[in-house]
Amino acid sequence: MKGPRAVQATVVKASAVRASALPLFAFALALVPFARGAEARESAARAPAQPPEMTTYVTRPGDSLYDIAARYLRSPADWKKLASVNRVSEPRRLRPGTTLRVPVALLRQDSLSAKVIAANGPAQHAFRNGPLLPLTVGASLVEGDRVQTGHNGFATLELADGSHIALPPDTSLDLATLRQTVLTGATDRIVNLHSGEVSTEVTHATKKDDRFQIRSPSVVAGVRGTQFRVSYDGAKGATAVEVLDGAVGVDAASLAQGRSGAYAPSASSALHAAPAPGTPLAASEQLVAAHHGSLTLAGEPAGAPVPLLDAPSLLNPSRVQDDNEVAFDIAPLQDARGYRAQIGRDAGLLDMIRDTRSADPHVPLGALDDGTYFVRISAIDERGLEGMPASYAFVRRHMSLGTSAGRIEGSRDFAFRWFTDRNAQNTRFRFVLGTTDDLRVPLVDRTDITSGEAVVRDLPKGVYYWTVIAEQFDNGHYYQKASPIQSFRLDW
Repeated sequence: MKGPRAVQATVVKASAVRASALPLFAFALALVPFARGAEARESAARAPAQPPEMTTYVTRPGDSLYDIAARYLRSPADWKKLASVNRVSEPRRLRPGTTLRVPVALLRQDSLSAKVIAANGPAQHAFRNGPLLPLTVGASLVEGDRVQTGHNGFATLELADGSHIALPPDTSLDLATLRQTVLTGATDRIVNLHSGEVSTEVTHATKKDDRFQIRSPSVVAGVRGTQFRVSYDGAKGATAVEVLDGAVGVDAASLAQGRSGAYAPSASSALHAAPAPGTPLAASEQLVAAHHGSLTLAGEPAGAPVPLLDAPSLLNPSRVQDDNEVAFDIAPLQDARGYRAQIGRDAGLLDMIRDTRSADPHVPLGALDDGTYFVRISAIDERGLEGMPASYAFVRRHMSLGTSAGRIEGSRDFAFRWFTDRNAQNTRFRFVLGTTDDLRVPLVDRTDITSGEAVVRDLPKGVYYWTVIAEQFDNGHYYQKASPIQSFRLDW
């Protein structure tokens, strides 16, 4: 039987459905995801109080309750509670090999840290309300640290278990909780996302009470090991959760952001609190599986999962990026309303240096030093949800090829000249001249030119098209760069 709140919610929603003349079965289907989470929570509330959770400790030679309390409990004075639970009358003398029951609630939690493994562009951090300082690679962050990236700033944090939190530009977050319970080893990690986006790869949880959550003002996204993104748009009050691998439990948050920037329970919120450690993901309001996303507005139930767009393909992925600016052409994807391209120095894009969104499948990303990089591309749907990514390696080798052409004074000869700003051994040029812009049937096709000039004599009147191609062998690799096809008219 449903509780009073569930009945009331049903009555209100049913009235709204009748007012809009929707079919009854459509209303029932729309209510199922929210009702499932609500029923799970109300069922838990009606269940009888559970005994306190216990773990065990096997005594060693020389152990006393005083020593055990000092090593493992939040307060050394809690040895009395430990004695009561285990009915120990002589706390100073414990027989080795004795199994003691220890209430988990009494165990001490030690602080964990996060290591900065990448930082590019404007990226800063501060402890609580302290002054902002530059974020540097190798720095250790602790619970209470806030991190923010500027317009072209990037940062990636690594947790003790190998999990990663990547911050693209214009992101602000707090490391709200970074703790590990002694004796059990359970970890509790909570990140408060104030603006922007986090891309997270979480190592699979090994303890029942392990908790990893990303919280925004409108959702709580909890995982036990997966790869996912969470982005918060403060102007719209909307939070997007996109799951690439595994599953994420999404609950509408009953958290508000106070003046200090910290999250606190909101008295006016009718939505439930964040799930506690050990809560199964299936008890979440929405369970978002891999290749699905969820969009939630502040003050509303968690959005239902929808399929993400498939990963798009990169056109001509093997092309060397040799122009003044790096740019990629993405094969247009049906239902895509935009595209995103990110560049990093590593295959996982933990060390990210570029991030651009474009409404067009041609995505420019600006100038870049020579080297080998990785690009990750994705498509964005009409809801603003970013789809599945595809990654490619590419070579950046900038080379300019300048050209000019003109009549040689006092003759009917025509001279074509060119130059390149990148010298390499065995540089050769190919010169092609024709009467059509596709140059399929050339009048001149000269190869193996080592100089920067070609002269053509006795050209008749007409329109001509030409190009020059620079060919270089560099460190055992072959590269070529073609100039744009140019045209000129002769009126002798």
